[in-house]
Amino acid sequence: MRSLTQSVLRWPDPEQVLAQASRWASELCACRPSLQAVGVFGSYGRGTAGVGSDLDLVLIDATAAGPQNQRLLHWPLDQLPLSCDALVLTPAEFDQLMASGSRMAQELQRDLRWL
Repeated sequence: MRSLTQSVLRWPDPEQVLAQASRWASELCACRPSLQAVGVFGSYGRGTAGVGSDLDLVLIDATAAGPQNQRLLHWPLDQLPLSCDALVLTPAEFDQLMASGSRMAQELQRDLRWL
């Protein structure tokens, strides 16, 4: 689509994004046994995603170690259809986060949808 002043790209439908993210997660789970689960939260988890929404992911990886920025280097996030923010947590870290009562825990309890 083209406007008078700029080019406008078509943003993918939320269903397309979730389907591609689900395939991505399935492929990774099949080849990386330490990956136990992948979930979406935020606008895609709530079902309110629209133009400009990014993809918020939680990856539960039994072998995750080191700071988040180093953990993210092990995952091909560039293969997803949109830019994304991701948390890579061990199962114990995820359980601890969910029990913390923090704002993040509340958001995950409300919005998290496992792929």
